[in-house]
Amino acid sequence: MDLITLIVMGALAGVMAGLLGIGGGAIIVPVLAMVFESQGVAPDLVMKVALGTSLATIIFTAISSTLAHHRRGAVDWSIVRKLAPVVVVATLLGAVVADSLTNRTLKIIFILFMFSIAIQMARGTAAAKARTQLPGMLGMNLAGGTIGIASALFGIGGGSLVVPFLTWCSVHIKRAVATGAAIGVPVAISGTIGYILTGWNAPDLPSGSVGYIVVPAFAGIVIASTLAAPLGAKLAHRMSAITLRRVFAVVLVGLGLRMLWSIL
Repeated sequence: MDLITLIVMGALAGVMAGLLGIGGGAIIVPVLAMVFESQGVAPDLVMKVALGTSLATIIFTAISSTLAHHRRGAVDWSIVRKLAPVVVVATLLGAVVADSLTNRTLKIIFILFMFSIAIQMARGTAAAKARTQLPGMLGMNLAGGTIGIASALFGIGGGSLVVPFLTWCSVHIKRAVATGAAIGVPVAISGTIGYILTGWNAPDLPSGSVGYIVVPAFAGIVIASTLAAPLGAKLAHRMSAITLRRVFAVVLVGLGLRMLWSIL
């Protein structure tokens, strides 16, 4: 049953990655946390292995989604080149910060993130109306740093932060979604390395772990999400995503409430 759950959630995360430019971590992390809790993983490790494993799966989801968008000429690689270097460093730093926090603190941070994303999705828009152009080097570095640290703390590819930022900077929504997916690749790789290093000598890790990455769970999710991501990218170029955004918001609220119940 746990394997079926992970495969279904992986497929949903893949579709969301292609459709909305997000890596699926908002769905994968809470599901992984529930699965690990049911398997008796040490309470202090549950969120860390969920976050680390989520980022590892996003490597493949983001690559699959990026390739699908790139074939349609939608990725703005100049933006990716500007954001990627600082995002990589910041994501590594975020993994170190996450390692120093308690399981309860990480859960609270993640629950707040889930509810904020759910509100954004329920509104049926990816971001506020464009108000400015892309900032200069300092502004891009600040944005990249924020995206990187947050991505590591939330176990996400950064798309849910990149897309609103880019659309606010007058980047067309479809190009912002595609570019957000592409930025998810270095975010996920850097975050995975960070969680492997910080968890390398951690005691009581689940069987089959490499640092904070649980390989069996990773494998179950990545197969489904990689296969499903091109479908999301195809839908993003063919239909309005308002209804799917709202369904996604309901799913996030449900998972968020489940996580909230576990810490009360």
